[in-house]
Amino acid sequence: MSSAVPLNLGIARSTDSPSIRKGPGKRVLLAEPRGYCAGVDRAVETVEKALEKHGAPIYVRKEIVHNRHVVETLEDQGVIFVDETDEVPEGSLLVFSAHGVSPAVHDSAAERNLRTIDATCPLVTKVHQEAKRFARDDYDILLIGHEGHEEVEGTAGEAPDHVTIVDGPDSVDSVTVRDESKVIWLSQTTLSVDETMQTVARLRERFPHLQDPPSDDICYATQNRQVAVKAMAPECDLVIVVGSRNSSNSVRLVEVALGAGAKASYLVDYAREVDLAWLDGVETVGITSGASVPEVLVRGVIDLLSEHGFNDVQSVTTANETLVFALPRELRASRTV
Repeated sequence: MSSAVPLNLGIARSTDSPSIRKGPGKRVLLAEPRGYCAGVDRAVETVEKALEKHGAPIYVRKEIVHNRHVVETLEDQGVIFVDETDEVPEGSLLVFSAHGVSPAVHDSAAERNLRTIDATCPLVTKVHQEAKRFARDDYDILLIGHEGHEEVEGTAGEAPDHVTIVDGPDSVDSVTVRDESKVIWLSQTTLSVDETMQTVARLRERFPHLQDPPSDDICYATQNRQVAVKAMAPECDLVIVVGSRNSSNSVRLVEVALGAGAKASYLVDYAREVDLAWLDGVETVGITSGASVPEVLVRGVIDLLSEHGFNDVQSVTTANETLVFALPRELRASRTV
C-alpha cells in the first residue's frame, strides 16, 4: 500500500474550550467535561493514522464511534463502513470500532484473511475480560445494557452461555439464573449511572447474593459528563446536548438533564437542528456534548446562541480529564507526541 498524505480532519481531538465571553444579556452554561473521551479520541485517531499509513480504502465494522459528523467526515476520506466482515473484500484492512466485537467476529475476519486493527476502547476491553473471567468460574453474568447495542453484543459474545442481558429495571422480573449464590452483574460502559443502580437494586431484591463487578464498569467519561450536567441543570431553562441519536451516552445526557431539574432538554447533531422556538422565554441555556462529539460542533451551537443574545458564556467544571490511551500497536510509531 502506498503511504497517504497526512490528514487533518479536525476530528481526532477535542479543541480548546472557547474563551468565556462576558457581557450583558442571556447566559450560557458550558459543561466541563464534555465531548471526546480518551477511548473515542483513540478510535478516531486509529482510523486517521490507518489512512495515513495504508491509504484508502480502509474498512470499519459498524460506526467507529456513534457520531454522524465523524462518520461522514471519514467516509469523505475513503473509509468504508460495513455491518459485517463478509462485506469486506478478502485480504483488506478492517478496523474494529470503539464499541468492541465478539470472538466470533474476530474468527470471521480471520477466515476472510482480513488484516485487522482493533480500536476497542480499553475500558470496554476491561468488561470483556471480566465476562470471560466470571464465565470461567461458572457464574451467571447479568449484563445491564441495551439490547442490540454493539458494545452489549460484543461483551455478551465473550460468554454467550453465561450472559443474560438486562435492559433496564423493567426487564428484571424475567431474569432467571441457575444458582443464586453465583451471580454477578456487569454493565455497558455508556449507561446512565442512576438508571444502572436502579436496575442493580431491583436485581438485588430478586437475588440477594448478587455480586458487584471488581471495578466500576460505567466509564469515567460517561460519569463525569453526567455529573457536570447535574451540576448545571437546576439553573437551566434549556439544556442542549450535542450528539447523535444512536449515541447511548448522548441520549442519557438528555435524560440526566431533565431528571436534575432542567425545564427542557434536546439532542442535536448540529447547530442548524436547534429550533429557535426552544429559546422563547429562556434566560439560561446549558450546553454539553456526548463522549463521541468533536468540539467544533459545540462551537457551532455557541455561535448560534450568541446570534440570539446569549453572550455570556460560563464554564461549569466538575472534573478535569487527563487520561490518554495508547494507539493500537500497529500504529503507535506514527503517533505524534
